[in-house]
Amino acid sequence: MSQVPNPVTVIDQLPEALQQRKALERRFKDIDYRHYRDAWRHIPRGTAVFGDTVIYGYPHIGRVLALEAGLKAHFQAPFWAEEKINGFNVRIARIGDQVLALSRGGFVCPFTTDRLPDLMPLEIFARHPDLIVCAEVAGPDNPYLESSPPFVKEDVELFVFDLMRKNQAGFLPYRDKQRLIETFNLPPVPLHGYFHPHEVGRIRQIMLRLHEEWREGLVFKEDSPRDHRAKYVTGNINIDDLRAAADNLLDLPAEYVTNRLLRLSLFVEEHGLPVDAELERALGAALLEGLHQAVAKFRREHRVYTTFRCRFRERENAELMFEHLRRASHQVQIRRRELRREGDHWLLAFDRIYPSLTGMLGDLLAGRLVFD
Repeated sequence: MSQVPNPVTVIDQLPEALQQRKALERRFKDIDYRHYRDAWRHIPRGTAVFGDTVIYGYPHIGRVLALEAGLKAHFQAPFWAEEKINGFNVRIARIGDQVLALSRGGFVCPFTTDRLPDLMPLEIFARHPDLIVCAEVAGPDNPYLESSPPFVKEDVELFVFDLMRKNQAGFLPYRDKQRLIETFNLPPVPLHGYFHPHEVGRIRQIMLRLHEEWREGLVFKEDSPRDHRAKYVTGNINIDDLRAAADNLLDLPAEYVTNRLLRLSLFVEEHGLPVDAELERALGAALLEGLHQAVAKFRREHRVYTTFRCRFRERENAELMFEHLRRASHQVQIRRRELRREGDHWLLAFDRIYPSLTGMLGDLLAGRLVFD
């Protein structure tokens, strides 16, 4: 992130970025802000500006597909191996007298912002108002993703993996981050150890266990001033991705499927796993069962959809979340099922309807001719 412009430049670039639609003006309740929807002149996508405060976008982390070769090629010093959580990325910061959660794209997420008191202690922002907490939110009851980690059985949980500062690109040093996480009892991502690049065998054992447990993988963070990073995922998470994408398959680029098949093949080959009936069944089920269920849904209801449920502390935030999803969804349709009180929370249930597959199944099941 060394090329990232300073905060003054980020703010000065906003008028042109807004004109080019590379940045957007937003409002969350009584807070006005702007965010870069795309990378712009070395300003990371997702960078948000609140007055004269800049919260830089979270950088993309490169992926290695060959574990041993990737570690030798990219790491020059020991590194920490943290678990990669199958959820959605947020940056949490205090703006004025409110604590807000920003999505990867830089907009205020009404769901995560609403649930923060349930998910983490907020005292850190009173003691350190310049800090930004970077975390993954994961679980079955989220408004964005169909898949979730197997160890989060209900609702959602939050896992902290980095700390940043306002008006600064880059992360706090690893040991400073760990000290603050422990001091303020923040929920961390699982840490699987500290390794040298040649210790591939130890890392391989961890990856195989995560693979067997259908967990996502690891992020490696170098213990050096350059703080180099890379991620490596399990084979089974690729099968899980394909399963979750079945309803939306027509709107995804072809490389979405081929990339995951390649990642799975490379993982299986490198780790000496058998291409047996169990693996073939899991992959076949991921590709076929979702489409089979889509056809059944269409025959029953004449639409293909996925139902999402998520809980809110305040009804207003549930309404804001639904409106945000409805406005932001271009390739899918959002339809509300219900919003009702359930215990201490408001339960929002909605369907994400997939027009492309719905339309195609309508034509095919009506007997339309297809010319291959």
